[in-house]
Amino acid sequence: MKKISSALLVLAFMLAMICVAVADDAVTPAKLEGAKIVTADEVKKILGQKDVHVYDMRKALNFGKGHLQGAVSLPFKWTVENEDPSKRQGEFNMSQLPQDKNAKIVFHSDGPSGWKSYYAAKTAKEAGYKNVMWYREGFDDWSKKGYPLEH
Repeated sequence: MKKISSALLVLAFMLAMICVAVADDAVTPAKLEGAKIVTADEVKKILGQKDVHVYDMRKALNFGKGHLQGAVSLPFKWTVENEDPSKRQGEFNMSQLPQDKNAKIVFHSDGPSGWKSYYAAKTAKEAGYKNVMWYREGFDDWSKKGYPLEH
């Protein structure tokens, strides 16, 4: 009986770990109402333009390992965790965004499972920004394409 109980306990633990792993890899929505989803090529084309602001929502440590040229580190921090990423809550320093609500703003994080940039773009749109762009494929895609990075 003890062996069965132990085996069930181990099985339950393994299932819980699988659920957490799957939640961490949960893919962000393919659309974000009111924001334009942009590709690496589109971001590359507008990088460096005077009126374009690019924000990297990853942790500062990851930003320091490499980031898109001219991007500003603006880490998004979770305030409410949840196994279902669509139910998480978080925040970032919105005072770092341009005061001009018509400014072109690009948010990105790791890639399609990078919920931080999704929530940042959604929050900016809800705050009244009119030209919100979300680079959904994010840093992973940029790196794979061999596009230039700053360190």
